[in-house]
Formats: sequence, structure tokens, C-alpha cells
Amino acid sequence: MSDEVRVQISSDEDLVAARAEARALADRLGFSRTDVTLIATAISEIARNIVVHVGEGEITMRPVYEELRHGLVVVARDEGLGIGDVSAALDSGYASRGGLGLGLPGARRLMDEFEVESARDKGTTITMTKWRVRDELERIRERRSRSASPPPSELNGR
Repeated sequence: MSDEVRVQISSDEDLVAARAEARALADRLGFSRTDVTLIATAISEIARNIVVHVGEGEITMRPVYEELRHGLVVVARDEGLGIGDVSAALDSGYASRGGLGLGLPGARRLMDEFEVESARDKGTTITMTKWRVRDELERIRERRSRSASPPPSELNGR
């Protein structure tokens, strides 16, 4: 999919790149400035976990288009040791390696959907989604622009 964006994560500089890509994609999808910031912050939290706990991984972002809403799906993957106790890691205040414990629970609070899959010695995949409701005016404008555009056969002079 051409709209999909992938960012390799292995350093703090990569967090900046992931945030910038997320902001750009969320902006194109019509998210509010507040939601754009929430998405970028959630990605920062997850990317920092990759850098601190695993060293390297990847974040993939892709748009989702539905009639009544548009969304941004973020998938973060690593091939680390896995999270020993996912439930504990999702609790606010849980910290490993001396961290503050804000990463996973913080990101979960910022996004609309949040799922963690982790297996010992196989890594962790976090999938999180933020949704934006499309109002009636936006949907009407889209329908009008589609109906106003001539079919491709007419564009080719047929």
C-alpha cells in the first residue's frame, strides 16, 4: 500500500522521524491538531520502549478509510525477549529497568484501540489505532466530488 509508512527504530533520532511521519499522515487524514499530538506522543512512548528495552524494531503506520470514520493504525514490532507479564506492563506505575512506567499505559490512554501481543524470545507487536469521525458535511462533499468527476472512459475520449 502506497500510503503505508515504515520507520526503523534503533535510536532517539528515529523517534523524531517516526513522530514526524505520524504527524504528516494524521494531518493528511484530517485529524485535529490535538489528536495529531496524541498520536505522535503515543508513537514516541512505544518507540522509546523499543530503543530502551530491545534496541531495534520497526513502526508501520497506515491509514484506514471507512464511510463514517478515518483512522490511523500504528504497528510497532520488535524481535526482543518479549514482555514477561503484559498485564503488569499495562498497569500505570509498572516500571522495568528503572523507567517511569508511562510507555505502554500512557500510549494506551492516548489511542482509541490498543493491543499487545508478546511471546517469550519472539518479540512484541503493539497495534494501536486512533479514529476520527467524519461529519455529514465531509461525506456529502466527497460524494459530490465523486459524482462530478467523469468516469475514466470519458476522460480517454471514448
